[in-house]
Amino acid sequence: MIPRYSRPEMAAIWEPENRCRIWLDVELAACEGWNRLGRIPDEALAVIRERAGFDLARIDEIEEEVRHDVIAFLTSVSEKVGPDSRYIHLGMTSSDVLDTALAVQLTQAADLILDGVDRARAAVKEKALRHKDTVMMGRSHGMHAEPVTFGLKMALWFEELGRARERILRGRKAVAVGKLSGPVGTYSNIPPELEEFVCAKLGLAPEKASTQIIQRDRHAEFMSALALAAASLEKFTVEIRHLQRTEVAEIREPFRERQKGSSAMPHKRNPILSENLAGLARLMRGYCLTALENIPLWHERDISHSSAERVILPDATIVLDFMLHRFTEIMEGLEVDADRMRANMDLSGGTTFSQTLLLALAGAGMTREEAYRIVQENAHRAIDLGRPFSEIVREDPAVTGRISPAQLVRVFDPSALLSNVGVIFQRVFGEGN
Repeated sequence: MIPRYSRPEMAAIWEPENRCRIWLDVELAACEGWNRLGRIPDEALAVIRERAGFDLARIDEIEEEVRHDVIAFLTSVSEKVGPDSRYIHLGMTSSDVLDTALAVQLTQAADLILDGVDRARAAVKEKALRHKDTVMMGRSHGMHAEPVTFGLKMALWFEELGRARERILRGRKAVAVGKLSGPVGTYSNIPPELEEFVCAKLGLAPEKASTQIIQRDRHAEFMSALALAAASLEKFTVEIRHLQRTEVAEIREPFRERQKGSSAMPHKRNPILSENLAGLARLMRGYCLTALENIPLWHERDISHSSAERVILPDATIVLDFMLHRFTEIMEGLEVDADRMRANMDLSGGTTFSQTLLLALAGAGMTREEAYRIVQENAHRAIDLGRPFSEIVREDPAVTGRISPAQLVRVFDPSALLSNVGVIFQRVFGEGN
């Protein structure tokens, strides 16, 4: 699926071995619960615990005949256990096993994703603290606006990743529920206390009300959290791509020593890592849409959601885990060119201080409308003539008649516009950063 995937433990969650192992955990927990309720004798439970197992090849062989994965699994287990296997799956329906085991898999996947978010945030935080005072041009509509710092941009990303983490935690809680409530959720042949016992043993909460399945709004919530995290990663890497463009060249994503950027143009150093993530984020949105469409099912259950989930749940967790680690790789190796940032600021000739001048003139008694007209005319003249804005306004008596030379120096000082950077960092990273 993903070339050179760096986290085999995520892929392993969705392998048949792990899935069947969790199915067996559900069945064994149910047997233990029935034993506590006096339904399964101690001797039978001991045999089940000792002999219960499965053979993946045998399961495939049986499924080829019976066309039912859980029945094939149970048959394989019963062949190993012997006569006492009659107590296995007692009162349960297939979805009791499938949905409860799926909840375990999803929580396992969520924990790995949360670890990936933490690593990504650490890499972003390092860049934020290092470049807290690295001044660069802020842009709106793609045009020069007012100065910011690269560290502020990173603080914004750090905070957004924090919100992603909170959403994934909420999504994890939403899917960390199991059910053993029978064919239509009525506990017709299984007591609710058995469900509570099994779920507690597996680290899950029991679903308060279910049909044959756990309702899929839970899974859609989890998938929405993953898709939102992917969208944020896309946003960050789109910014990296823009700032790496030849005309901007303020940052560069990592590029290995023997790496090549183009088969035809040896000079190219393309932002392929960031571009990859933009493409994968589109997949994540598609997976999320499918999860939303899985919510409305017929009556107490149909299986239209099942085939889709076999694709979207493994794929989405694997893809986002990959995206997080790819993004961390980018951030850890990101090159920041502070000199180029300063040079790019000079391209607009100081016109980005227009608001500061506007406020200074208004503070000196000029109406806002008149101050706006004067500042705009001088700014456009500076652009047309290719001269510094500060020089142009010093030649305008409408400005110099209101503002002193010393005050004009302060107007064009970027540090005055960035005096609250420390406040923002304290909000995001706490005291002492």
